[in-house]
Amino acid sequence: MPHILAIDQGTTSSRAILFNESLRPVASAQEEFPQHYPDSGWVEHDPEDIWQSVVRTCRDAVAQAGIDASDVAAIGITNQRETTLVWNRKTGEPIHRAIVWQDRRTAGFCREHAAHEAMVTERTGLILDPYFSGTKVRWILDNVEGARAAAEAGELAFGTVDSFLIWKLTGGAAHVTDATNASRTMLYDIHRGDWSAEVCEMLGVPLSMLPEVRDCAADFGTTDFLGPKIPVLGVAGDQQAATLGQACFEKGMMKSTYGTGCFALLNTGTKPVASQNRLLTTVAYQLDGQPTYALEGSIFIAGAVVQWLRDELGIIAAASDTQALAERADPKQRLYLVPAFTGLGAPHWDPEARGAIFGLTRGTGAAEFARAALESVGYQSRDLLEAMRADMGGLGETVLRVDGGMVPSEWAMQFLADILGAPVDRPEISETTALGAAWLAGMRAGIYGGPEEFARSWALDRRFEPVMEPKERDARYAGWTDAVKRVLMH
Repeated sequence: MPHILAIDQGTTSSRAILFNESLRPVASAQEEFPQHYPDSGWVEHDPEDIWQSVVRTCRDAVAQAGIDASDVAAIGITNQRETTLVWNRKTGEPIHRAIVWQDRRTAGFCREHAAHEAMVTERTGLILDPYFSGTKVRWILDNVEGARAAAEAGELAFGTVDSFLIWKLTGGAAHVTDATNASRTMLYDIHRGDWSAEVCEMLGVPLSMLPEVRDCAADFGTTDFLGPKIPVLGVAGDQQAATLGQACFEKGMMKSTYGTGCFALLNTGTKPVASQNRLLTTVAYQLDGQPTYALEGSIFIAGAVVQWLRDELGIIAAASDTQALAERADPKQRLYLVPAFTGLGAPHWDPEARGAIFGLTRGTGAAEFARAALESVGYQSRDLLEAMRADMGGLGETVLRVDGGMVPSEWAMQFLADILGAPVDRPEISETTALGAAWLAGMRAGIYGGPEEFARSWALDRRFEPVMEPKERDARYAGWTDAVKRVLMH
């Protein structure tokens, strides 16, 4: 029976999930890898750690499934977006560690070039922010000895993680990406569907470094790293892959993924919507040469705030401990944790903001910290929903489809529904990011059906309905809004 191998290369770990001919997961493997913080607000990955973790998890998943590698009909890739790699075309060796999407080292450059933001937004749908790949590439070219001269001589290649993996998988035969990842680089004209020479010139990034852009379901090359030759047939950035995995094919459908960060995407159809509320206009997916667009709100810290409770504060031993703690927190205490550890994303876009806790009392303890951490994710989601409603002139009745590592928490999902005042739907298959990548590759391979057939297969696990009184909801959100104002620097 044919299987599809989905590579889900994330910010803190790499996963490989095998799906059968019915698009059901049958085996998976996951491996965390080190995070590097060489300076305040800087985040890096060792490209070799990324590559080796992908190789090992893929081999482990195939072994676990008890199938032969020849039974893998195709590979789909989904990846942490915006994370930036530059490597030598001849040797394949990266010239610097990967600079991660969370990294804020180019905040000063963005401030100095604020006059260019209108042009950047008009072309790319993005704002001029350190989050995106463009300024990270420039930083590498300016700070690695000999890099700029090598780039201008055509000796260097730039890519997001998908491009780097495909380069490694194909032995350097393919330097490609898909439209969703391209649309997150701040170098891609989402209207023309090609790299923007104007933005590249402003940033000092030679066009010769850039990969070829293809549809999400396309031929990206073949690999023999598992033995037999297997085609790579699907690629999408992680949030767009989750949008596909949640079957958000209709205009007005919305999904939110709660992983390290939180990313909400609203399908706006085949015409891009320019945000008036500091949201991003991005490519949701591209099939048969036709892009479908989305409004996206990005929260930098979601599940990472739970990791912080575990790793830095030692309040919990495991992420699942937050539920029991939150349930026993003192209901009279109104604690607000603003997790601006690497600045604030949409709709504030303040890279200089830093985290803070408001409302501490002598009785504040671990339970209240845990509850405030989970609530911070709900409050930030409300910020995004309010901005989307304003951009779209209202959304009617909104149902949010959710996925990611935080959604098993019943407490967190109920609070999310309460603070949004909208139903929250959790699907049966929670690995929607890998599911989206697998569907793209399997559809291209002729194993799975098209969007309509796939949408019919989406199944609900549980719907969380809001039960909080509107007056209470508004009072809580007003307190959050006040807390955020206090940490904003710009």
